[in-house]
Amino acid sequence: MDVKAAQRLQLSAVVQPERFGRRPPFSTCRLGVSREPQSLRVFVSPMMMRRRTTALEVSSSYDNISASILESGSVHAPLDEELILKNRSQETQPYLNGRCIYLVGMMGSGKTTVGKIMSQVLGYSFCDSDALVEEEVGGNSVADIFEQHGETFFRNKETEVLHKLSLLHRLVISTGGGAVMRPVNWKYMHKGVSVWLDVPVEALAQRIAAVGTNSRPLLNYEAGDPYTRAFMRLSAIFEERGEAYANANARVSLKKIAIKLSKRDVSELSPTDIAIEALEQIDNFLKGEGGGYAEC
Repeated sequence: MDVKAAQRLQLSAVVQPERFGRRPPFSTCRLGVSREPQSLRVFVSPMMMRRRTTALEVSSSYDNISASILESGSVHAPLDEELILKNRSQETQPYLNGRCIYLVGMMGSGKTTVGKIMSQVLGYSFCDSDALVEEEVGGNSVADIFEQHGETFFRNKETEVLHKLSLLHRLVISTGGGAVMRPVNWKYMHKGVSVWLDVPVEALAQRIAAVGTNSRPLLNYEAGDPYTRAFMRLSAIFEERGEAYANANARVSLKKIAIKLSKRDVSELSPTDIAIEALEQIDNFLKGEGGGYAEC
């Protein structure tokens, strides 16, 4: 473990969700740092999300789920999807062997929603790296951190969080959209398995325009209607980051899932459809360990 001898890592008991059935409330994590003479303890502990969540008993597509739920809500899938998800997770778990899963992708790609579904079915805890940065900066929102301290400050904190998480196990981690731009972050994420949720920019713009851009500090500089603002800025951001996302161990292309499932477009996919595909691509990567890049 590449930490100083004076530093000790402590992992508190993690609440393990029940094996299956109706999904229990997911457990999520927080990072705490307590300083004692000649020691530093870093821990992750389960806690219920403080953000308001909305349970949706049956959802057949993203069109039927509000954009806010995609970001922070819990989604209950139909029974047949639950069974497929369960079977897929049971096939993948032996190969994962407790390794963390890092979800990467553009803002609005559904990393939080898909991550919660995956954590529940795998018996992992869920972490949102943005939320952990917010916690370490006194509870300020990402938008406030950008405004008060600047993007560089935020990115430094983000790297610190990913470093701490890389020392742990059995977590599904939703990363910030820009985390992929620092090579050192990939060093930490590749200690687990990284998965790129690849969503068309048009779909991202529609989702974000539906809830506004106030919480998205990188989207507040374009003129025009909400969709145009979001689309123009997201297109520019993807141009900058696209190659970096391709460093992930597995890619989950929503366009290809839609074709495979005979959907008209990605808006008809449910978060569970995407979670199932993510687990399949993780399984493919791990079975061919070192064989590089799995792709839907």
